[in-house]
Amino acid sequence: MSHAPSATARGEGLPAALRSDGPRRATAVRELHALLLKAARFELSRRSAALAHVRGEELDDLALQAADDAFVAVLAKLDDFRGDSRFTTWAYKFALYEAAVRVRRRAWQHREVLIDNERWLAVVDAAATDPQRRLDEAELLRAIRAGIERLTPHQRDTLVALTLQGVPIDVLAERRGTTRGALYKTLHDARRRLRAELAAGGYGPLP
Repeated sequence: MSHAPSATARGEGLPAALRSDGPRRATAVRELHALLLKAARFELSRRSAALAHVRGEELDDLALQAADDAFVAVLAKLDDFRGDSRFTTWAYKFALYEAAVRVRRRAWQHREVLIDNERWLAVVDAAATDPQRRLDEAELLRAIRAGIERLTPHQRDTLVALTLQGVPIDVLAERRGTTRGALYKTLHDARRRLRAELAAGGYGPLP
């Protein structure tokens, strides 16, 4: 005789079970962690090209780290779940994100983050003198260069690293001992100030 899966097994009762005590919560904890570990392994497999030199135990350890951090994040945000989607779908995304973070960090593990403002300015100069560009484009690039130079050093370094040198924000946050949120705010402030500088010079509206 077959039995229908329990509400917790389908994920429908997991939020309530995670808020409970005793054996019911212990079961829910195991089910949630297993789900997150499955999601992390899926994401690592999907990004296997970026993990070509990662094998065996190290790959399993990355998946476990991602699942553990996703589990902590899910519990911390449990009260934010509103039931707009299945709980398992909502929770799954936390593990996908954490696994992606680890892939980016692994790719940058042996790479030094160097903020090279002079290199950026040289690129702008090269682009500005390109004979194929119209004069107004060259003037705009020079205005952007001047605007970037007037940013605070922290704003300029963050803007250059994230938008021009392609450093992943979680990698930069880890190297600087700060948070993604703090870097996002710095980046937002830098872009807003740069837009204001350009608008004052008659360039705008800009994205």
